[in-house]
Amino acid sequence: MARIPYVPENPAAPREIVEAMRARRGGTLLNLDRMLLHSPELAAGWNTYLGAVRTKLALSPKLRELAICVVAVLNGAEYEFLQHAPGFLEAGGTQAQLDALRDPDAALRDEARFDDTERAALAVAIASTRTVRVPGAQFDALARRLGERETVEFIATVATYNMVSRFLVALDIEPE
Repeated sequence: MARIPYVPENPAAPREIVEAMRARRGGTLLNLDRMLLHSPELAAGWNTYLGAVRTKLALSPKLRELAICVVAVLNGAEYEFLQHAPGFLEAGGTQAQLDALRDPDAALRDEARFDDTERAALAVAIASTRTVRVPGAQFDALARRLGERETVEFIATVATYNMVSRFLVALDIEPE
């Protein structure tokens, strides 16, 4: 049970914020949205920012979802994993890869399921989530494969979803 009650399904928050959130979600509000709506300003900023991270970056959707799933596992954010697992599969990930992401350290060593770029991304996501600092060799391995823009976007995605997972876990937000 969430630590703070969710706002109602049809919240009284400013209509434009609720409508923007519904539009991004395809018409529904998730439990995460209903928690955010306790602070309309936070909800509006979150919706705009996360919408950009999810849909406006040059970063490969598969690498984005891989990062999100790994962060979710490492932070114990099952809600986040369940929300993003379908996106990983839609972006070209396999069920075997998704299953392997439940153990990020093993996935990092799994040359059969993950290519060099994916393993470089896993290394950076794991290091950034666990210790914040990413060793130079791991960073360089990813940057060589992605280039500057996509490396920045990958790092930002990892950082963003660490924020999301911490919010979800601290408030005990439940999967729908």
